[in-house]
Amino acid sequence: MLEFIAINMAPIMFGSLIVFLLLGYPVAFSLAANGLLFFAIGVWLAPWSEGTITLDWPLLFTMPARLWGIMSNETLLAIPFFTFMGIILERSGMAEDLLDTVGQLFGPVRGGLAYAVVIVGALLAATTGVVAASVIAMGLISLPIMLRYGYDRRVASGVIAASGTLAQIIPPSLVLIVLADQLGRSVGDMYAGALIPGLVLTGLYMLYIFAISLWRPHWVPALPPEARTLGHGVVSLFVALALCMAIGYGAHVALYPSQGPNADILGASVGVIVIYLWAILDKATGMNLLSNLARQVIIVLIPPLALIFLVLGTIFLGIATPTEGGAMGALGAMVLAAMKKRLSLTVIRSALESTTRLSAFVIFILIGARVFSLTFYGVNGHVWVEHLLVGLPGGQTGFLVIVSVLVFLLAFFLDFFELAFIIVPLLVAPAVALDIDLIWFGVILAVNMQTSFMHPPFGFALFFLRSVAPRGPYTDKVTGARLAGVTTGQIYWGATPFVVIQVVMIGITIAFPGMVMHYKGEVVDPATIEIKLPGIAPLAPAGAPSPGGPTLGTPNFGAPATGEGTPPAAPQPGLGGPTLGTPNFGAPATGEGATPALPQPDLGAPKLGAPVINP
Repeated sequence: MLEFIAINMAPIMFGSLIVFLLLGYPVAFSLAANGLLFFAIGVWLAPWSEGTITLDWPLLFTMPARLWGIMSNETLLAIPFFTFMGIILERSGMAEDLLDTVGQLFGPVRGGLAYAVVIVGALLAATTGVVAASVIAMGLISLPIMLRYGYDRRVASGVIAASGTLAQIIPPSLVLIVLADQLGRSVGDMYAGALIPGLVLTGLYMLYIFAISLWRPHWVPALPPEARTLGHGVVSLFVALALCMAIGYGAHVALYPSQGPNADILGASVGVIVIYLWAILDKATGMNLLSNLARQVIIVLIPPLALIFLVLGTIFLGIATPTEGGAMGALGAMVLAAMKKRLSLTVIRSALESTTRLSAFVIFILIGARVFSLTFYGVNGHVWVEHLLVGLPGGQTGFLVIVSVLVFLLAFFLDFFELAFIIVPLLVAPAVALDIDLIWFGVILAVNMQTSFMHPPFGFALFFLRSVAPRGPYTDKVTGARLAGVTTGQIYWGATPFVVIQVVMIGITIAFPGMVMHYKGEVVDPATIEIKLPGIAPLAPAGAPSPGGPTLGTPNFGAPATGEGTPPAAPQPGLGGPTLGTPNFGAPATGEGATPALPQPDLGAPKLGAPVINP
């Protein structure tokens, strides 16, 4: 019995961790307690394990070094920066301004408010990276408006919850930072690989809304004319955009001789700055060259877009690391809040408290995961997982499908941090053994972990929305009408179609890896590579052809070339081979063209003389 337990320590340890978590114990303490408990058991059972268990008490002395590695990890420093930036932006009222403006822009279209929620959700995801802030902000601001104008409660709830989860996949996502750290890859590469899948998922959400507007138009009505407070003026907006593009192109042409490839970004920046200053000047002077709608859209949209470029643009261009980009984003968020006169010590203190709480939560889980992994690797758990997953049928595709199903099911009970720290490290070795690109694998996992926020009944995004949605009948503040509240069942049913869309997105990412692989840049065919060595100055006499290397000539051993068709010997350069000639052993050479004999040394015969015998 002891031998069986010792040999199968890895699956027993993993199963006990799942039991701890299902019993409701905190994740960090479950990981650490499980690791320490099975460490002691493993040391005791090591003699019966047939070499499977490699644990010994001195191994615990390595734990301080492992914990120091966590504390000195600069990549994880980006988490508090991006968290602080998102909370400051949420407090600054940027979400409210964006939802109001974009909702007015799409108001005349059926489903316009739902489109606005998805677009603003993507913009907030690219600036905050925090799901809770996005869902709560949009739930407080847009849900009452959607209910006021007759939106179906399931559609409204699902759109808000799903759009908030875009912060999981669109950079600068906290999930992508953690995944990059656990996979041992660059955060910048993870951001670049996740950008297109995040935009495609946003497009699928909007496609679903479009289908509803055709199939059930009364579920997503357009805004009535009296609700469009900014009026019309889309033509004016298009004219302003065309002028912005023309100015940007002109700046690009002017800057290209001095700036080279950077002229594209610099030219676009010049165009955006000019059109932004024009809108501010038009509003301040009352010239009204732009329509009220166009002016408001430009003034409201450009600051968050500039912040997105400040954070993501500098990372993608290689100007800043993700940690440095997060620091610039935090400073930019404070500047935007100050411009709106909403920056105060109370806001900063609240943001710092929330940031500290989340950062401590992440660090404690990571410390517990390090304790667990020390024991799990000591009982050869990584070998057990690798053998279990590498042998799956279907190769890479089979592995990705099975792992996606496993993560999808675990997401019903675990959130994305727990999945990233517990499950992902166990999947790295099998993925490497199957030659799967880890950035591609990480993006697939990130899309999958989105579902952990949307799973009824444990999805956190659903809990966030439930906390701000009206539970019972209430009186609308604008119209004074009595409206019904939103039930928990309506929130769950509204989230279900978006969970299906996320599952479809997982399949698309697996089927089309090129959406992610573009992070590697242009693929170069080795067959087209031509290597040219630099030329070497010829050493041949002037006028003689030379391929560039030194010309040593052909050694001449004295036998002149004769016969018809034999080319005359070319004059040899100074570095030619030595001319030895034919050895002459004393016989005089005769004949035409013979080399005259060299004078022979006269050695003579030895002279011994007559022997002398002493008397």
